[in-house]
Amino acid sequence: MKTVAFVLYPGITALDLVGPLQVMSVLAAFDPSWNVVVAAETARPAPTDTPLGLVPSHTFDQLAGPAAPYAVIVPGGTEPTFAALADDRLLERIRTLAAGAQVIGSVCTGSLLLAAAGLLQGRRATTHWAVLDVLGRLGAVPVAERVVQDGPVVTAAGVSAGIDMALALAGRLAGEETARTVQLMIEYDPQPPYGPIDWAAVDRASLVPVMTGMLAAALADHPRLRERLTA
Repeated sequence: MKTVAFVLYPGITALDLVGPLQVMSVLAAFDPSWNVVVAAETARPAPTDTPLGLVPSHTFDQLAGPAAPYAVIVPGGTEPTFAALADDRLLERIRTLAAGAQVIGSVCTGSLLLAAAGLLQGRRATTHWAVLDVLGRLGAVPVAERVVQDGPVVTAAGVSAGIDMALALAGRLAGEETARTVQLMIEYDPQPPYGPIDWAAVDRASLVPVMTGMLAAALADHPRLRERLTA
């Protein structure tokens, strides 16, 4: 039995966790050698950036020793995730889980937490497009791609890209045939009503400051880190 552990902390973007969690849970239904858990500091419900709160299945302490996960996936968010960049306890929890893991993953700004924990130094990685520069300031090599794999690390771009990342990970863990079956079972066949994003037409210059402003606000009590990441 190998465990895939999702890290839960207050204020995450719900789809960052729930999307890939659904993929990996369907994988576990087809292949019972996999076990999927959601771990947090305590067993209390954690708020998200939606009206939905999430309850973990495990605490971090329960994943120590023989229960250490094979794969660890960290979701992202906006201001709560940016504030967590200065949360030494959470960063140490992530480092501890990752120390025994064969796969380390993230969704959206979750890669900023991996980088802040020292797990992406010199590695190619992605994140939400509006904070790619921030990822670089934390020691990673930022790549503007939807899913990026570098050794044991697999990172996803913003929010919905977590589903793509999880399907790629399912293929890596259980083979392409199984991953294709998972994709079929969740009927993942994106056909957005307004078509694909025209990245060439996106006014990044007007939108990036929205995210960096959130970052600066979240780190108001940590001026040195704020200056490093927003300069």
